[in-house]
Amino acid sequence: MIKAENFNIPEHKPRILIAPLDWGLGHATRCIPIIFTLIHQGCTVFVAAEGPVKTLLQKEFPDLLFIELKGYRVSYSRNKFWMPVKLLLQLPKILFRIYAENRWLKNAVKVNSINAIISDNRMGLFHHKIPCIYITHQLTIKTGNRFTENIAQKIHYHYINKFSTCWVPDAAGIVNLAGALSHPAILPKVPVTYLGPLSRFKKRDVESKYDLCIILSGPEPQRTIFEKIILQDLNKAEGKVCLVRGLPSETEVPRLNNSSIEIKNHLAAEELNNVMLQSKIIISRCGYSTVMDLVNLQKKAILIPTPGQTEQEYLGGYLQEQKIFYGVDQNSFSLPEVLKSAAAFEFNTASFTVNDYENVVENFVATLRHQ
Repeated sequence: MIKAENFNIPEHKPRILIAPLDWGLGHATRCIPIIFTLIHQGCTVFVAAEGPVKTLLQKEFPDLLFIELKGYRVSYSRNKFWMPVKLLLQLPKILFRIYAENRWLKNAVKVNSINAIISDNRMGLFHHKIPCIYITHQLTIKTGNRFTENIAQKIHYHYINKFSTCWVPDAAGIVNLAGALSHPAILPKVPVTYLGPLSRFKKRDVESKYDLCIILSGPEPQRTIFEKIILQDLNKAEGKVCLVRGLPSETEVPRLNNSSIEIKNHLAAEELNNVMLQSKIIISRCGYSTVMDLVNLQKKAILIPTPGQTEQEYLGGYLQEQKIFYGVDQNSFSLPEVLKSAAAFEFNTASFTVNDYENVVENFVATLRHQ
């Protein structure tokens, strides 16, 4: 039986299941503002997750209802050139997980009387009897090869079209954050709604505290590989630095011979919001959720794409062309050199409306109530 924990909710509230993909924490963090809006609208929110994704969301929402749902558990190569091959070899496992989670969903909906589903890039969480929303910014999937990109897009659209509608966390116009990723030549057949950038953070005036904030994130082993590079450079770093490791389940932190470096395994949204605002410049992965947070806070940033993740490599190049952020390859990363180059870079501060999603979510909930 698939039943949520702490199951004692009034029946008149819309009961919504939200499930983020487990490839890194970005899918979970960008669901946070949507969850807040659902709660504000009086909904009962169920979260389907496991592992670090579940841990992160439980820290943000300790009173929510959690259902254990196995992730895709995709593993990544240490070598970027073998990454596409390794992902291709895991395709049968991914397709089976999509099939299995769809079977899981049918039972979960029945047992917990779910009224609607919001799936962030989990392709198997569609349902034919209740509204189901699919969230993605990757309507175009970059693989580095046009032939395989076309195949990947057809597979992706095959599943997107099984949902009621698709929400895209980006601006609808020609000025946008994800470029060709979120604005393909041909859209899916289901209705597509652009939410504007999704961010859990709020911009406000604060006093500067850190010269640099470094945020580590993304899948292993590349997160650890990049962390080792960073830690080596930080031993000789000047100025006040805060390093956030992106490990919500860890309890111990590395020790450095540099008293000006603060190291945190994980920071809750409010704490990370403050640290980013207090920092003069930020170094992070080029994950799209992080990009949306940085734009919302209007912070200067240096983006390092995860090696082998073609989406991040495309984003890094696109955002540097727009002069929104400065980008650098991990293999050539040197903290002193990167900071020197970024200081000479002409940043173009991007401004986007970041609360459009609230109207979309509120209208969605109103429709559920009407039904």
